[in-house]
Amino acid sequence: MPKVLRLHTLPEDEKILRAPNAEVNFPLTVEIKELIEDMKLTVRKAPGIGLAAPQVGHNLMLAIIHLEEFGIESFALINPKVISRSIKKTALEEGCLSIPKVFGDVKRPAKVEVVGFTEDGRKVHLKGEKLFAKVLQHEIDHLNGILIQDKFEK
Repeated sequence: MPKVLRLHTLPEDEKILRAPNAEVNFPLTVEIKELIEDMKLTVRKAPGIGLAAPQVGHNLMLAIIHLEEFGIESFALINPKVISRSIKKTALEEGCLSIPKVFGDVKRPAKVEVVGFTEDGRKVHLKGEKLFAKVLQHEIDHLNGILIQDKFEK
C-alpha cells in the first residue's frame, strides 16, 4: 500500500537536496517500485506537479511528473537527460515542495527534449513545451542538485 513520504525542505535538508544522485538500474528492485508508488501518492497529496527522489530523501535519478489536469497521467521518469533546449526562453513563476511558500520567476527554455526510461525500462523521448517543458526542467534540475532559488530572476 503506497504511503505519503516526508518532504525534505530547506534549510535543514540542503545537503540531501544538493547531493549527487545515482542512476537507477534495471530491472527495478521491489524497493524502487515501492518508492515510485509512494512518490506518486506524495506528489498528489502535496499537491504538486512534479517530485524528484532527493525531495523525499533518496539520492536517485528518478522523478515523478504529475500533470493530470493537463491530460498527462502521472508517470515516473528514470535517469532523464535533457538532449535539446530551445534558444527562446520564457519566464514562469515557480514554486517548489522543498521550499515551502517561496515563489519566484524562473526563465527557462520554452521547449525541451528529454530522454529517459519508464518504470518498465522502455526508453522514452519526450518533447515538452509550455508547462510540461518547465516541469521537466525543474525536476531534472533537482536531480542535478539545482534548486529554483539558484535560478530566480534577479
